[in-house]
Amino acid sequence: MPNSYNSSPYSSRSESVRAELSEIDTSIRSAAIFFVISAIGWLMLGTVFALLAAVKSHSPDFAGAFEFLTFGRVRSAHLNAMALGWASNIIFAVGLWIMARLCRAPIQHKGILLIAGIFWNIGLTIGVFGILSGDMTSVEWLEIPRYATPLLAFSYALIGVWGVIAFRFRKGDHVYVSQWYILAALFWFPWLYVVAQVMIIWFPARGVVQSVTNWWFAHNVLGLWFTPMALATAYYLIPKVLGRPIYSYYLSVLGFWSLAIFYNWAGIHHLIGGPIPVWLISAGIVASVMMVIPVIVVGINHHMSIVGMHKQVWRSPTLRFVVFGAISYTLVSIIGSSMALRTVNEITHFTHFTVGHAHHGVYAFFTMIMFGGVYYMMPRLLKCEWPSAGLIKVHFWGCAIGITIMVVALQVGGWIQGMEMKNAEIPFLQVVQNTIPWLKARSVSGLFLTVGHCAFALNFFWMLLAAGTLRAKEGPTLFANKSKEISVG
Repeated sequence: MPNSYNSSPYSSRSESVRAELSEIDTSIRSAAIFFVISAIGWLMLGTVFALLAAVKSHSPDFAGAFEFLTFGRVRSAHLNAMALGWASNIIFAVGLWIMARLCRAPIQHKGILLIAGIFWNIGLTIGVFGILSGDMTSVEWLEIPRYATPLLAFSYALIGVWGVIAFRFRKGDHVYVSQWYILAALFWFPWLYVVAQVMIIWFPARGVVQSVTNWWFAHNVLGLWFTPMALATAYYLIPKVLGRPIYSYYLSVLGFWSLAIFYNWAGIHHLIGGPIPVWLISAGIVASVMMVIPVIVVGINHHMSIVGMHKQVWRSPTLRFVVFGAISYTLVSIIGSSMALRTVNEITHFTHFTVGHAHHGVYAFFTMIMFGGVYYMMPRLLKCEWPSAGLIKVHFWGCAIGITIMVVALQVGGWIQGMEMKNAEIPFLQVVQNTIPWLKARSVSGLFLTVGHCAFALNFFWMLLAAGTLRAKEGPTLFANKSKEISVG
């Protein structure tokens, strides 16, 4: 990476670069806004499903008169609404916007990107309705019915190819850290999804190969799809907001390649104790422990990039979310590596500890960083500021407190649950009853998260309305000139 940040689109303040980036923002505006709107819609729907699933985990009779609201259906609908609805849509918005900016060229064929996004959300809507109607598969993370998956695959192909084409026609030869992660994730996700669909749903493999494939897919969706996109966003935003380059280019190289090499194997540790070849389990354990390398490297890089500028971090809504997510990445990854150890796994396996660990990664790490990405991206797309600083604070504290309560409750309660399950003198029914207070705490955490999500959605749509009003009053030319005040390289 260049030593002088004036030559880098990460933090350049020159008029020519700012004008160039404003043109790029304008070219991707409609598609990015569509993806953010879709993401927020799925976030709110997923939040409703999450609350229902949380309450039903300790009060099974709640809404029991409705067949489509059984725990299994609601929980699966929540998972897919959040993973394919919220997470993937926000990746398409923030990730592709960052890619376009770093490629330094206005996007072409933006209509194709928008159409692909529409069909992606249509396919997902069909899939979630299929889950609620009872047509779902029995495979975790792949519950979407077979008749909806081809539309998702086709839509993603158009979106992913667009990202690759944008990279192909970039200006300049330098490839930035964020581009490594985004480009890799654009290749990794279809590989994971197609292989899992073929080997489990369309042409099922025999025996335990299905279980191995399932955990390979489920674990790598987080590690090779959500994680690289979140890290790409953090690597872009931290230098951008602070106006300084990332601490070490070479640590970035080490972090990227160690993630690519080790994470692919890590998910197999979830099958410890199963009828799986010992060498495969051992390889998964080793890879999980080796994941400490990219985690420590990324942690050092992020921390050293903000050292001495902690006040600026706290004052920035963007970095407040990003730093929370970056810290969570370090914590969740170290906990994940420890869960791969046999002595720890025999306690945490089949407990709520694993559920808490999943939420720690997908929400506290990935989602919080993507919230920060939206807070930085939208003023540059709409050429106006966020209307309410108060709602941003409510959003941050609601989500930060909510996810902290959830992770602590599920992991502490899950650890106690695992210890009690190992004790043959404690009846299993008693173990189940002892988890109820922890599950109720999870429901309370859901209320905090709901408040945060509502504040985020309200602020976003208020901003859209304000931008529309501003454009109507000032006219297209004056409205476009706002980019000089808002865009910072």
